[in-house]
Amino acid sequence: MTSLDPRAPLVLDTHELGRRPGSQREVSLTVPAPTDLGIEVLRVPEGSPVQLDLRLEAVMEGVLVTGEVRASLDGECARCLEPIDDEIDTGFQELYVYDEHRTPHDEDDDVSRLEGDLLDLEPQLRDAVVLALPFQPLCSEDCEGLCPECGVRLADEPDHGHEDPIDPRWAGLTGLKQDLDENT
Repeated sequence: MTSLDPRAPLVLDTHELGRRPGSQREVSLTVPAPTDLGIEVLRVPEGSPVQLDLRLEAVMEGVLVTGEVRASLDGECARCLEPIDDEIDTGFQELYVYDEHRTPHDEDDDVSRLEGDLLDLEPQLRDAVVLALPFQPLCSEDCEGLCPECGVRLADEPDHGHEDPIDPRWAGLTGLKQDLDENT
């Protein structure tokens, strides 16, 4: 008995390949993005369309899936917190192993397995998208970020600046200096 739901959008049936090495089929589909597809600051919005172009090939050990993923991204700049709207276009390749070709070390190596004739693309989709995302996304390559003192976006105010801070240990002398300047 299989634990995969054949009606799930990222579960594919490979029965048509017939376990004949060399047989293949190409599939193009658009599926809703699963939950949490991305990182904290940049993600594919849940339920948004994800375009998949796949080639399923029967090989001796199982089914080799080669695919391209395209989706829109939402997030925020890691430096200035401005919204980012972008797209991702990345590829992946994964071998799904037939039950009779499993080995004892497969459990430890996170080998993808077919369940009957069904395969689940969600883990490979998640890996492909998350690994292709920048660790710290930026709104532009030359983003200067925010002022560390007041939080103003430096791209909006390029001439922004503050007076040099006064060391609290010398703050008392500032008053003496002002008194001297006034008396002269």
